[in-house]
Amino acid sequence: MKQVEERYISLLTDFGFKRIFGTAMNKDLLICFLNSLFNGRQVVKDVSYLNPEHVGDVYTDRKAIFDVYCEGENGEKFIVEMQNAYQTYFKDRSLFYSTFPIREQAPKGSDWDFKLNHVYTVALLNFNMNEDAFDKEKIRHHVQLCDTATHKIFYDKLEFIYVEIAKFNKPLEELDTLYEKWLYALKNLYKLTQRPKELCDKVFDRLFEEAEIAKFTPQEMREYEASKKAYRDIKNSIDTAKQEGLAEGIEIGMAKGKHEANTETAQRLLAMGLSAERVAKATQLPLNFVENLGNS
Repeated sequence: MKQVEERYISLLTDFGFKRIFGTAMNKDLLICFLNSLFNGRQVVKDVSYLNPEHVGDVYTDRKAIFDVYCEGENGEKFIVEMQNAYQTYFKDRSLFYSTFPIREQAPKGSDWDFKLNHVYTVALLNFNMNEDAFDKEKIRHHVQLCDTATHKIFYDKLEFIYVEIAKFNKPLEELDTLYEKWLYALKNLYKLTQRPKELCDKVFDRLFEEAEIAKFTPQEMREYEASKKAYRDIKNSIDTAKQEGLAEGIEIGMAKGKHEANTETAQRLLAMGLSAERVAKATQLPLNFVENLGNS
């Protein structure tokens, strides 16, 4: 049977996600998605994109590279990430990433009263997080600092929003809100051969226009194919790991037998968010070598 050629990009890939949400010309799409996510609790009117690559104060500090990093009109910071694979210390990673937009607010060489602007970390998860603190029936989870006795918010300027899009299974005919339509698009856009009537909101005119693969330049096509291959590699590895057992499954799924190929695979896995320890085990590369890849 002939394989159906994709018409629209996958928003689950690094290239697809950044093309739709991480470029200034498409900021209306990001603004619309964020407002659908906040549902009136926070209204985003405009954003300006910031440098997504951050390093610490000294050369030995670790680096953080965000999928999307932007600032609202009132100085609030938004980190938006697509995460396709579970990571052992994923919560630690989220907290670590949030420290960069916090620290960069401190002015240099002048007095400062320590007033901070709001920082939002939005993590879109293409897997089930299996977090004990979360309601297992929910897809969206909102985390803030609170008093454990009163459950009242202690600090309202640091928020983490986790969206387990892997759990979202509503069919087109049951989509009720703009937020649900965005979740459907995030998970299923690449499967569509034509635009469904359920996604008729004006903002989706832009989405389908930007996501149409036939309009890509040769360079964009090469970048998308590489990104899609990296996504498939990690998903195949996860599927194999589930069937064979974690350590053995990752080895079977990822090892290619050559140092050069394993290095390329390691770079892709690190970019998808896997820990250096897990990547080293998957590729049979030395841990210090993988850590250096992550820092390069």
